[in-house]
Amino acid sequence: MITTQEDKNLIGIKVFGELTIADFREFEDAVTDELEHYQKIDLLVDLSEMTGFTLDAALEDIQFNRQHAHDFKRIAIVTDSQWLTWLSWLSGTFTQAEVQTFPDIASANNWLAG
Repeated sequence: MITTQEDKNLIGIKVFGELTIADFREFEDAVTDELEHYQKIDLLVDLSEMTGFTLDAALEDIQFNRQHAHDFKRIAIVTDSQWLTWLSWLSGTFTQAEVQTFPDIASANNWLAG
């Protein structure tokens, strides 16, 4: 399950439990809507409560990143998991956005605000 929040040119998502293809499509819809109003957007992804993801969601993520390689300015990822940090780095190779991982929401928000 995910929650999404939109504020000007920033989309925040939080993943709870396992990320599914339906969750990822909800995220894609939010991005598409936001890109109708802004040329580039920032993204805050809170994975601190994510327990895993389905294979189809992972494949959709790769395809999405390739399609939207130029649509993000900055992507802040909140996680304390080393393997999610590594996956974030790998996903960052498909985008021109500046990608950073953070241990908590406060530091991620500070970076996005600065």
